[in-house]
Amino acid sequence: MAARPQRPSAGINQAAHPGGPLLDLGGQNPVYNDGEAPPVNDHERLQHYHRAAPDRQPPRPSVSYDDFMGASKDSTASLPGGPGPQRGHTQAPYLDINSARTYSQTSDLNNYQRYSDMDDLPDDDPIIQGGYYQQSGPVEGGPTPMVRSHRNRNSVLSMGGGIMGRAKNMLGMGPEYSEMDMPLRDTTPGQQRTNSDLAEDHGKHQPTQKVAASFKFGLGRGKPDASTLGPRLIHLNNPPANARDKYVDNHVSTAKYNIATFLPKFLFEQFSKYANIFFLFTAALQQIPNISPTNRYTTIGPLIIVLLVSAGKELIEDYKRKNSDKSLNNSKTRVLQGSSFETVRWVRVKVGDIVRVESEEPFPADLVLLATSEPEGLCYIETANLDGETNLKIKQAIPETANLVSPVELSRLSGRVRSEQPNSSLYTYEATVTTTASGGEKELPLAPDQLLLRGATLRNTPWIHGIVVFTGHETKLMRNATATPIKRTQVERMVNIQILMLVSILIALSIVSSVGDLVVRTKAKQQLSYLYYEDSSAAKQFFSDIFTYWVLYSNLVPISLFVTIELVKYCQAFLINSDLDIYYDKTDTPATCRTSSLIEELGQIEYIFSDKTGTLTCNMMEFRQCSIGGIQYADEVPEDRRATESNPIGIHDFNTLRRHSHEHQSRTAIHHFLALLATCHTVIPEKQDEKSGDIKYQAASPDEGALVEGAVMLGYKFTARRPRSVTVSIDGEEFEYELLAVLEFNSTRKRMSAIFRCPDGKIRCYCKGADTVVLERLGQENPIVEATLQHLEEYATEGLRTLCLAMREVPEPEFQQWLQIFEKANTTVSGNRAEELDKAAEIIEHDFFLLGATAIEDKLQDGVPDTIHTLQEAGIKVWVLTGDRQETAINIGMSCKLISEDMTLLIVNEETAQATRTNLENKLTAVKSQAGAGAAEMETLALVIDGKSLTFALEKDLEKMFLELAVMCKAVICCRVSPLQKALVVKLVKRNLKAILLAIGDGANDVSMIQAAHVGVGISGVEGLQAARSADVAIGQFRYLRKLLLVHGAWSYQRISKVILYSFYKNIALYMTQFWVSRKHAFLDSVPTECFRQYSFQNSYSGEVIFESWTLSFYNVFFTVFPPIVMGIFDQFISARLLDRYPQLYRLGQKGVFFRMRSFFSWIGNGFYHSLLAYFISELIWYWDLPQSDGKVAGHWVWGTALYTAVLATVLGKAALVTNIWTKWTFLAIPGSMIIWLVFIAAYATVAPKLGFSTEYDGVVPRLFTSPIFYLMALVLPGLCLLRDFAWKYYKRMYRPQTYHHVQEIQKYNIQDYRPRMEQFQKAIRKVRQVQRMRKQRGYAFSQADESQTRVLQAYDTTRERGRYGEMASVRPKMERGKSRRKERP
Repeated sequence: MAARPQRPSAGINQAAHPGGPLLDLGGQNPVYNDGEAPPVNDHERLQHYHRAAPDRQPPRPSVSYDDFMGASKDSTASLPGGPGPQRGHTQAPYLDINSARTYSQTSDLNNYQRYSDMDDLPDDDPIIQGGYYQQSGPVEGGPTPMVRSHRNRNSVLSMGGGIMGRAKNMLGMGPEYSEMDMPLRDTTPGQQRTNSDLAEDHGKHQPTQKVAASFKFGLGRGKPDASTLGPRLIHLNNPPANARDKYVDNHVSTAKYNIATFLPKFLFEQFSKYANIFFLFTAALQQIPNISPTNRYTTIGPLIIVLLVSAGKELIEDYKRKNSDKSLNNSKTRVLQGSSFETVRWVRVKVGDIVRVESEEPFPADLVLLATSEPEGLCYIETANLDGETNLKIKQAIPETANLVSPVELSRLSGRVRSEQPNSSLYTYEATVTTTASGGEKELPLAPDQLLLRGATLRNTPWIHGIVVFTGHETKLMRNATATPIKRTQVERMVNIQILMLVSILIALSIVSSVGDLVVRTKAKQQLSYLYYEDSSAAKQFFSDIFTYWVLYSNLVPISLFVTIELVKYCQAFLINSDLDIYYDKTDTPATCRTSSLIEELGQIEYIFSDKTGTLTCNMMEFRQCSIGGIQYADEVPEDRRATESNPIGIHDFNTLRRHSHEHQSRTAIHHFLALLATCHTVIPEKQDEKSGDIKYQAASPDEGALVEGAVMLGYKFTARRPRSVTVSIDGEEFEYELLAVLEFNSTRKRMSAIFRCPDGKIRCYCKGADTVVLERLGQENPIVEATLQHLEEYATEGLRTLCLAMREVPEPEFQQWLQIFEKANTTVSGNRAEELDKAAEIIEHDFFLLGATAIEDKLQDGVPDTIHTLQEAGIKVWVLTGDRQETAINIGMSCKLISEDMTLLIVNEETAQATRTNLENKLTAVKSQAGAGAAEMETLALVIDGKSLTFALEKDLEKMFLELAVMCKAVICCRVSPLQKALVVKLVKRNLKAILLAIGDGANDVSMIQAAHVGVGISGVEGLQAARSADVAIGQFRYLRKLLLVHGAWSYQRISKVILYSFYKNIALYMTQFWVSRKHAFLDSVPTECFRQYSFQNSYSGEVIFESWTLSFYNVFFTVFPPIVMGIFDQFISARLLDRYPQLYRLGQKGVFFRMRSFFSWIGNGFYHSLLAYFISELIWYWDLPQSDGKVAGHWVWGTALYTAVLATVLGKAALVTNIWTKWTFLAIPGSMIIWLVFIAAYATVAPKLGFSTEYDGVVPRLFTSPIFYLMALVLPGLCLLRDFAWKYYKRMYRPQTYHHVQEIQKYNIQDYRPRMEQFQKAIRKVRQVQRMRKQRGYAFSQADESQTRVLQAYDTTRERGRYGEMASVRPKMERGKSRRKERP
C-alpha cells in the first residue's frame, strides 16, 4: 500500500511508503537522480497540500485505479470506459492528514478483496477469510484500517495454501505477478506524483517488494515489483542512459516452459498424478533385495517410457506455442536510428526508442504519442483487441511535440519522460515530458490521450511517431494477462481419487496376504520345511511381506494408463485439427488443439463466456434498409415482400429509391433524409487517388461509416470537410452546407444534432438518434409516425440496429437568440459545462419533422444465431462479456438469439455500491417470489449488467447475490467490462459452481478470461492471434464451436471414460488371480497330509507369482494396449450427424453419465468377478496338475501360461462387447492382440531360456501348444466369464434404456425424423409473436465514444494538400506545423 507523504519534520524527509526506504542500497546514490528538478521549498509544499486550510480535503495521491473503477473523477472521466460521476462520501479515507496512513486509498469504498488465482479453496478456508478477503468497513470512529500490508498481500507464502503452495513457489511455479492479485480498485500502480514528491524520493530509500514470479527455485533474490518503485525515467534519444536502467526487453512469451523451468514444472505436473508417485515408490521397493518377487526393472523401465512419451508431447505442444510467439516477436516496425527510421524486429524495440507506426499496423509496445500526420496531432486507433470496443478512439499529441513530423526534428529532440510504473489500468496514465525550449527546460503533463497501447491498431491515420515507455511483459496488455496456468481436468482429478481407492484395495490385499503368511509360518512351518523359513520376528516379517505383496499386486494400477490417455488425447486433437468441417477456408485457418490434455472437458461444458466483437460479430456494419416517408426500402428484397402495383405497401429496392428521389411525392423527404446522412456526422473524408476520386472515410464509429457509405450508394457523396462547412456531391453537382453548430452525442442524450445553413439559405437542424428520444421531440404534423414505428418493429425483430432521422427549419431570429445561449453554455467553466450544453440543446431540439429511420446490420459471423440456440438446447448457458456499451450489447444479444423478444431483461446499471446492492436484492426477491408462486411456467430471464455495477457486484459481500441471480437467468450480458473483470467473472463462477467453464474470444483483452476458464478457445484470424496463442483450442469461426463441443467433445469424453475404466478392469482381471492363488492355501489346514503334495504348487502366501515377470509387464505394454487406444480414437457411441441433430445428448457429459464413481466400482467389481471365475475354473480344468500322457504333470508354468491366455481372451472379448463401431483398426486391435500374444509366447518361451533368462518357460511350449485342454480353456473360459456381461447389456438396452440407446436405434435402422416440420411451425409462431410485441429494449446504431467530436470537426480541412512528410496542417494558425520547420530549414 502506498502511503501519503507526511509533513517533513526538521528537514528530514519521511518515507513515502510505510515500510522504509524504496531501495536499500546501503548508502549508495539514489537511482532516480538524473535531471531531477530542484527541491521545492516548504511554502510550495504547503500550498500543494493545502495544509493552511484544515477544512479542505487533501487531494488523492493516486487516481489511476480510482478512475478505472469509478472511485473518483478527474480529467480521464470522459474516456471510453472511464469512470462515471464522482460518488460522494461522508468521510475521506484520510482521517487525519498528520496521521500515518496504513490503509488503502480507496478505504471509503470498503474494498479489501483480493481476487486470487486459487480457485479451489473453500470459502471457509482461513487463508481466504484472513487474507484474500480481508474485510473492513465503516465502524464507529471511521473506517477500520486494513491490517495486512502490501508485503503480506502478495507474499509467495500466503498463496497456494499450505505445503503444496510453498512447494510450487519453491519450484518457481507460483502465480506470476499479476494485477489479478491486487484489490480490484487498489491504487498502488501508477500513483500520481508531484514534483515535490519526486524530489523527496531522491533523498530517501524505499523498500522493494519482491515478486513471486521472479523467485527461481528457491535460490537468489527476486526482482522488485515495478509497481512499488518510484517513477520511471526515460531519456529521449539517449539509449546508453536508458540501458543503465535495464528495462525488460520487448520479448513476449505465452509458452508454458523454458529451459530452466521445464524439468521442475514437468515433473511436478507428472507426479501430481498419484499413479506416477505410486509407480515410483514401487520401483524403489523393487530395488531392495529379497523384497521384490519380480524383476527389479519391470516397473522403473515402463515408468521412464511413460514419462518420456509425456515429455515429448508437452515439448511438441510448447514448441508450437514458441513458434507462434516467435512470429509475433519477429514482426517488423520502424525505429529512429540517427536521423532516419530503420526497420527492426519487435523484439529489438527498447524503452526510449522513437518508433514510426503506419496505418493498419499494430503498436509494437506502449507508446507516448509525439506527432501524427493529422492536424493538431490527432490520430485514430482501434482497441477492439484490448477492450472489445468497435468504435475508433481519438488520441492526440500534446501541442509542443505535434510538429515533430520529420526524422531530423525527432533526432534533435532531447529531454526525458517521467512515467508511472507499469500497471494493468488500460484507461489511466500519468507522466510528464521535459523538453528543452528557449534555452530552458519545460515540463509538460501527459495523460491517457497520449498513450498508445500495445495490442491496439492504428486506423485511418497515415502514420504516427511515438516514444516507447513500456515493453514486453510490462505493457498494459501483458499486465492484464496471467501466466499460462497448469490446468487439470475433472476426469483427471477423479482418476487420482480412483487410483487412491485402488491403492487402498492393494494395501488391504497386502495386509490380508501378510497376515496369511504369518499364520502359515506359525501353523504349517514343519510341513513346509522345503521353503526354508527363517526365524525372524513377526513384526519384521509382517512389514517385509507388506512390501513384497505391494510389489506383487502393484499392477492393479495400470502403469500404461496415463501414457495411453495421453496418446489417445493427442490423436483426438489430431482428428480435430484435421476436421474439414471446422476449417475456415477464407483465411486458411484450421482448428488447432494446442492443449490436448483438456480435450475431454469439451464434452462437459456447462457455461460459455464469450466476447462479442470479432467473436460473435464480424465488426462490419452494413446499411441494409431504411424507411422514408412511410415507405420501406432495402438493398435485398425478398420476393414475397417486394412492392408491386397490386401491393404498394411492400418493400422497394434502392434502385426504386433513386427514382423516387426525383419524381415521387416524397422526394423532398428523401432529399433531406439523404442530406442528413451525408452531413450530420463526424466522419473525415480522405481522398485515396486524385485521379479516380476514390474517398476513404475515417469514421470513429463503424455505424457512422456505414450511414455515410449508404448515402454515397444512394447518390449523396460526402466529399470534403472544412471547420465550418461540409461539401456533398449530388448527381455530380457539389453543394456546400455551412456548419453552424454541433450538438454532440453522448450516452444520456442518445442523439446527435447538427445545425446547417443549407444551400438554399435556410437554417435546418438535422437530428439522428434512438427512436425513444427522437419520437418524443416530434411536432404535431407527422403523418408517418405509425408507419415508421411498424417498420422499426420489423427491423428490431430482424436484429438490425436502428436510428430515427428528423429535421426542422429554424427561423433566423430564433437561431441567433439560441446561439447566444449555446455559446454561453460552451464557455462555462464552473464544471457543469456538459449539463449546460444539454440544456441548450433541449431549447432547439423540438417540433421535429420525422423523415424516417435507418436499419444497419452489425454483421454477425455466419451461423452464430443457430450455434447459440443449439448450445442452449444442449444445456449450455452463454454469457457475453464485452467492452461495448449496453445498447449495442443488447442489440447483438437480440441478433444472435442469445436473448429473445419474450425474455424479461434484468438491467443493473448503477453508480454506487449501495445502489447496486439494492438493485440486486430487489431483482433477486422478485425472481424468487415469482418462482415460488407456483406459476405454470416461469418467465425466461436475461441479466444485463454494466462494468461499474459489476465492479461492486464482484465485491465479497455482493458476489454470492450476483451469482445467485445470474445462474437463474438463461443468458447474461456484461457490458463495458475490462479484461480483468472478464477474468474475475469467470473465476467467480469457477470458484462457486461445480461446473466446467469455457471462455472464447479473439482479442488480447480476452486472454485473462481464456486462461481463467477450464477450457479456453481462441478465434484466430480476426483481431490478431493473441487469444489463439493463449487458448487451449483455436478455431476460425464461432460457429465451429458447435461441432467442437457437441461432436468432438462428446466423443472425447465418452472415449476417455471408456479407456480409463477399461484399463482399470483389464488389470484387475489378470492381477487379482495372484491374490486368489495366495488364498488357496488357506484350505490346507483341513486337507489330509497325504493330499498335501497334490496342492504343493500353491504358494502358501510366499509371494510366488503365477506368471513370468516380463510377461506380466508386457501385458500392458503389448498385449492389451491396442484395444483401449483404438476405442479411444475411433469409437463413436453416436454418429456426428445425430449428435448435432439431438444436442440434448450433450447433457450426458454434463451429468457425468459415462464416468461416475458408480461406473468405476462396477467395472472394478466386474474385474474381480472375472478374475475369480477365471482362476477357479482353470483350477478345475487343471485339476491334479493335468497329468500328461508320458506320466509327467504339466506344472505351474504351463497352467499359468494357459490361464494368462484365457484371461487375455476374456479382456479382449470385453473390449469387443463395449465397442460401438467396428472399423478396420478395431479388427486389427482386438483379434490382433491375441495373435500377437500367441506368436510372442511361442517365440519368447523358446528363445529366452536358451539365452539364460526367463528360464521358467523352459519346456513349456511343447506341452502347451500340443494340449487340447489349452485350446478348450482359451475358448470356453472367456465365454463363461462374459456371459453375465452380455446378459446385463441385453437387460439394460431392452428394459432400462438410456436416451442415447434410443438414438443408437435410430442410427442403426435409419429411422426418419419428422421434427423439422414441427420446428418450422414453432419458428413461424415465434415470428408472429415478435411482430406483435413492441421491442422492450431497441438497440440503436450509435457506438460513438462519449468524447468531444467538435475538436475533430474544427481541426480538419480536407481541401488542403498534405505536406512533404504526409502531414495535414491544422486550420488553426497557432498549430501551423510548417512554421517551426521553416525557421530551422536553411
